[in-house]
Amino acid sequence: MTRLAVAVAIVVVVAVVASVVRRRRSSDPPTQGGFELPVQLDRRDFDRSDAPWLVAVFTSATCESCADVVSKAAVLAAADVAVVEVTYQERADLHARYAVEAVPALVVADADGVVRAGFLGPVTATDLWAAVAEARQ
Repeated sequence: MTRLAVAVAIVVVVAVVASVVRRRRSSDPPTQGGFELPVQLDRRDFDRSDAPWLVAVFTSATCESCADVVSKAAVLAAADVAVVEVTYQERADLHARYAVEAVPALVVADADGVVRAGFLGPVTATDLWAAVAEARQ
């Protein structure tokens, strides 16, 4: 009986020590904020508001990947597709109005300003062109 009591006591001590060690080793994952793209634009805020489609690229002069996204979007410019770069340094008011907190941020909006597609961060030309083609259908 004494052996059983000693064995139970050892098991309890080992369980408590293991629990304490596990708590000290693990840490909570870092809190990460999520950035969101606008879902609606006022087309009057942008050049060529009469075009059926708008590709708005929110950028910053300090952003290294923004120029690449702008050059990929520029190819989409056509009579029915307006491509507009919205640089933070020149149009901080639009960045604030649409709560754009990270760049590059690209949105494709229809004639009513409803965002039909969007990308946050670098985007491949294939993905961008496919999204615009799908939105236009």
